[in-house]
Amino acid sequence: MLDIKYLRKSTQEAKQRLVDRGVAPEKLDELLAVDQQRRDTIQKVESLKSQRNDVTEKIAFAKRHKEDASEAIAQMQEVGAEIKTLDAQQAQLDEQVQSLAAHLPNLAHEDVPVGPDEAANVEQRKWEPAVYGHRPQALAPTPEWVKAHYDIGERLGILDFERGAKVSGARFLYYVGDGARLERAVYNFMLDEHRKEGYTEMITPIVVNDSAMFGTGQYPKFQEDAYRVAGLDQTYIPTAEVPLTNYYSGETLPAEDLPIKFTALSPSFRKEAGAAGKDTRGLIRLHQFNKVEMVKFTEPEQSYDELEKMTANAENILQKLGLPYHVIALSTGDMGFSAAKTYDVEVWMPQQQVYREISSVSNTEDFQARRMHITYRDEQGKLQLVHTLNGSGLAVGRTVAAILENYQNEDGTVTIPEVLQPYMGGQEYLQATRHI
Repeated sequence: MLDIKYLRKSTQEAKQRLVDRGVAPEKLDELLAVDQQRRDTIQKVESLKSQRNDVTEKIAFAKRHKEDASEAIAQMQEVGAEIKTLDAQQAQLDEQVQSLAAHLPNLAHEDVPVGPDEAANVEQRKWEPAVYGHRPQALAPTPEWVKAHYDIGERLGILDFERGAKVSGARFLYYVGDGARLERAVYNFMLDEHRKEGYTEMITPIVVNDSAMFGTGQYPKFQEDAYRVAGLDQTYIPTAEVPLTNYYSGETLPAEDLPIKFTALSPSFRKEAGAAGKDTRGLIRLHQFNKVEMVKFTEPEQSYDELEKMTANAENILQKLGLPYHVIALSTGDMGFSAAKTYDVEVWMPQQQVYREISSVSNTEDFQARRMHITYRDEQGKLQLVHTLNGSGLAVGRTVAAILENYQNEDGTVTIPEVLQPYMGGQEYLQATRHI
């Protein structure tokens, strides 16, 4: 949620920054017009309440002196009725202001590239390990034997999309045998690495209420993309960011404890509304997938340093896995709703010769904290909103896909990255196995 005081005071600046986020300036005009009506109504109510207090004193005075107070009593009744009417109007205006403000995205940090879509994103750096012949620098052209991860998984018998669709529908799957072991190895490795970096490991609820979804910015705008529990104020989480960030909702944190860092593995559920035809095969765009999430709560002065550190935490996983990637700064038109600045980490997929997003790391500044009322006390003892950050560390299924493609061998086997071999009992290769 944006600071309404800033929107009132710096309206023209805010309009331009919202235009950069793809929001028509009339949206802010509408919000501020309703906000002004609300403020005028509050002022009228306060004036009438003051008037009512004066009349009440007159009535008391008249009664003490056994004078006729009927005219004053009638006046007070009229004032009381008007206050009641205005209170109802104010409540409606409060809801309108809340609804209009809830649909405005966060404002971008000043160094975010300005542009309408992903074409304006700016590459920050690349990391290309020198092992394996089918790395980005050696992919002209792609060797014929380099296959897509879904073909590799089906050939090895470790990914079963057909039975997943039979049981649950499109974009669900079974991990089978070594596929399940590899997925488990990947997320255990990630959690262990994040714990070394000072993150507290959590196991969160996978069902949250609407207030929690509103707090992190998924509701109300993206409700159509969520899996809801029928008849209840509950949603299956699209990411562990939601329960992790809401952990402190409505609380004041000790400043000396900041920054606070959480990590969690969770299943994530997304309808992918509007994504028809995009990456429909394989592990890239599933309706249910595992993800290791990172969340931080920081003081404002720390948050951008912590954004760089969190991005490095995601990169650390890819570097230890030996997977080529690049980091891009998202433009104002490509960032998520709650973000003030976002880095996407994209892993190289050799079969298509493209980078695919595997982590998105964002600083939301105080946007989420204002919705969730998460504060701390500064050195002067004054309450301040914390800044919240979140990032994938990483999307597990996409990491498995990248391993299968980047570590495939011409003989059809897949080399297991060295750091994962201890998690798989020392196994070095994935090879075709028949499962009953």
